[in-house]
Parts: sequence; structure tokens; C-alpha cells
Amino acid sequence: MTRPPKLLVFDSGLGGLTVFAEIVKLRPHADYLYCADDAGFPYGSWKEPELIERVTKLMGELIADHAPDMVVIACNTASTIVLPSLRVDWPALPFVGTVPAIKPAAERTRSKMISVLGTPGTVARDYTQNLIATFAAHCAVTLVGSKRLASLAERYMHGERASDADIAIEIAPCFKEESGRRTDAVVLACTHYPLLIDEFERLAPWPVEWIDPAPAIARRADQLLGERFGADAAADQPAFRRAVFTSGARPSEPLAATLARYGLG
Repeated sequence: MTRPPKLLVFDSGLGGLTVFAEIVKLRPHADYLYCADDAGFPYGSWKEPELIERVTKLMGELIADHAPDMVVIACNTASTIVLPSLRVDWPALPFVGTVPAIKPAAERTRSKMISVLGTPGTVARDYTQNLIATFAAHCAVTLVGSKRLASLAERYMHGERASDADIAIEIAPCFKEESGRRTDAVVLACTHYPLLIDEFERLAPWPVEWIDPAPAIARRADQLLGERFGADAAADQPAFRRAVFTSGARPSEPLAATLARYGLG
């Protein structure tokens, strides 16, 4: 195909920008639509049947209106709950999901002590437990369900500053010491959390590897695009990058400036 591929990147809010940015590095000449379901944020407060119904309806509208060549679900909650039904409803359309990066954490830890920092729903879900049993059975795994970090990150992108004390309280349970060993890897199991990575590194009681799944998601998306479109091309065509919000609200000036830094109008 001579035209550039069109990607839809979907999240409950702005956390998916962490994934979007990594995909753009690999596919700078693709067309992008970023959809933030800010009217439904946060997804952790939804019951599963209602969330499946909501996201499926939104996806149907987005696909009908924009005809993407690929959809990236840049949200752990939506991926683990809704992604299977989306693949059934649109079998010809590639969907790339987001799952907690437990496997790489278990491979890279030296102390064999890792933490999974996610939303309460993500850390409690059977999907997460199965990943731990499959890839991290040899590790001591601490599950930390934060009720506030996603909202703190969302407000941060709107120009509001989160206090050091608020962030420190949320990440503190990730850090464990036992028999001379201590946590050395923390899985960021919510795409919002890497937005606060600088604060995490500054406020951590000791250095750890914060494992962001976004680069791996981007590599998977690029692989699938390569199978359909070949190497990144169409450099002579202007890239289309736009963000839409389900609330219909106009972005505030700080958020508009943030979106502009990502190349989104």
C-alpha cells in the first residue's frame, strides 16, 4: 500500500500518550488518532460488564468514523477486560493490548524481589495472577494497587502539580526488604504511571528499575504494521496526528500545550 497506515491509540485518559510516543519513534510517518475516554475515566471504578459495553460501543463508533488499520489499547484495564471481545467483534482488525510487564521484570531482577504497581483492579485480576505464576514463580512479588496515582498523573498532564508527599505514599508499599535483599524492579502496570517517572525516581527510598511496558507495546505494533505495510515509508506525506476526547471538552491551555509537545492537535 502506498498510503501511510492509520493507527488508533485508545485509553481511558492521557496515560496512553506514553505508548503513543514510543510508537511514533518507530513509525513517525504513520497517521494517528489518539482517543481519550475522559468521560469514562477512571476505568477502575467500572464494573466489568458495563465497561465492556461502553468500550465496545465507543470502538464501534471510532472504527466506523476513522477506519484505522490498527488499534492499540493503551490501557491495562481495558486490555484485560475488553480486548478479547473486541477481537471477536472485529476479527480482521489487528488489536494490540497492554499487559503488566511481569515477564521482563522477573528476567531482569537480581534480588528476585519485584513489585507490580497498578490500579486495584489490575493487581487483583486473575490475568495478573496467571502472569506471576507463569513467569515470576521464582520471585517474591508484591502487588500494590494504587487508588490515586492514575488521577494524579491525569491532573499532572492538565498542568496541576502533585505533591511529593502524595506520590511518596502511593509508591512506598513497592519497596520491601527481606533477609538482606530488597526490591530492585517495579512494574508500572498502568500506562498513566510513566508520566510521573521523574517523580518516582526522585522520591524512591533506593534506586530500582521502573519497567515501562510502552517500548514493548510499540515494538509489537511496529511488527504487525511491518507485516501489513512493510517498513516505515511515506516520508513525503504529511503525518496526521489528532487527539479526541469523549467528553467533548476543549483542552485547557496547559493540556493543549502538552498535546502539542506530542505532536497532537
